[in-house]
Amino acid sequence: MTPAVPGLPGQPPVSTGLDVPTGVDIPALAAELGGSGVPVRWEELTWQQAETTATAQNAVIIPVGATEQHGPHLPLAVDTLICRAVALGVSALTGVPVVPPLSFGVSASHGDFGGTVALRPETLIAVVEDVIDSLYASGVRQFILLNGHIWNNGALDVSAEKLRVRHRDARVRALGYVTMYPGPEVDGHVQYGRALMHANFFETSVMLHLHPELVRMDKATSHIDVDSFWDYRMDQVSETGVWGRDVADADAKHGEKEFDRCLLTTARAVSAAVREPWPDPTHRPGATA
Repeated sequence: MTPAVPGLPGQPPVSTGLDVPTGVDIPALAAELGGSGVPVRWEELTWQQAETTATAQNAVIIPVGATEQHGPHLPLAVDTLICRAVALGVSALTGVPVVPPLSFGVSASHGDFGGTVALRPETLIAVVEDVIDSLYASGVRQFILLNGHIWNNGALDVSAEKLRVRHRDARVRALGYVTMYPGPEVDGHVQYGRALMHANFFETSVMLHLHPELVRMDKATSHIDVDSFWDYRMDQVSETGVWGRDVADADAKHGEKEFDRCLLTTARAVSAAVREPWPDPTHRPGATA
């Protein structure tokens, strides 16, 4: 068992997930990918340690989640909790530090369901810019925006584009925690809706694995997804705030399998990314020696 790390206030410790994968030599994999097996949490560093870490790693993971309704059976923090757990596991395997998660996202499209705390896209863009500008001033030059909420995508892509232009010696990439393996492999029991997942079989299973104490399976409901060209507010298409079938069939073993794959594929991608050479200007057609 690897050490757990502190969770959100009032909640149990969050596992790094590193004690989960079967058939994986975690110490050997961490050594290969650059980590120690223990996540590097930015907020626990002193300013001197932060400067040293920035110089040594030159990269940081910024988890971006949401606080929004997830049906009657899951807590508001699902997107933040899952994204943060993946980020911490990636940090443990790669040594790339993780900053505290941005826990509010672009969530207003949940409409009339209670509990949601939403940012406008423009606000999230401004927040991400300020966070990266601050980290840039500390010496970090590579920024991985790890997203746990699909409707954050537009704002994060705009943020990345603006920051690549502003800081010409920086690299910024926004990606979801499931991005690094093919979307059709995600077993969310969603037939339509372009694989949209919300409080569904996938998220419920992962939460049963990470935080079973926060899941109320006695309240679980399903939503028969339908094919649609348009995107709608959640309260226009679901009475319960759930999108997806077979939620009552969710189980922790399936969640473990999906979480492990998210963690391991993302860790391998991040480890390679932070060591990726910058483009060589001489590769350009017509460049002179």
